[in-house]
Amino acid sequence: MKKLLELACGLLSGLALFGIMVLTFFDVMGRKFANHSIPGSLEITELLMVVVIFGALPLVSNRGEHVEFDSLDPYLPGWLRKLQSVAVHLLCAVLLIGLGWLMLRTGAQFTETGETTAQLKIPKAPFIYGMGVLCALTGLVHLFMVAKPPVDRAEGEGAAL
Repeated sequence: MKKLLELACGLLSGLALFGIMVLTFFDVMGRKFANHSIPGSLEITELLMVVVIFGALPLVSNRGEHVEFDSLDPYLPGWLRKLQSVAVHLLCAVLLIGLGWLMLRTGAQFTETGETTAQLKIPKAPFIYGMGVLCALTGLVHLFMVAKPPVDRAEGEGAAL
């Protein structure tokens, strides 16, 4: 399951980031050499950034690569660190699943009203639905992480590989 998560979310985020790179390249080249930019390039970039960020969110949580304040960890007893880890993962799970549910409701509202982007008239609902699903998936990742022991890191060390 972990491999599927990494493949799907990594591919989704990677392709969206590559799309931003290609779009920016051709937009800059068009402005530089043809004195004309790609119409709606800002809207497309914004939508692709949503895909990059929310597509990577489950991976960041699964790898423990999110920003954390761990200055006091060396001074806390093991049982308290375990309790803290469980509480943080449960809180993150509840908040992310709740946020996912709210986004799915918003996506349904956008579908009903036909909400689109201003310039290119791209429907917003699929992106909101995607954000909701990926938030809920990230919440599930945190639920699975409740059972894992807290990670010990050396000073200045990033997430373990």
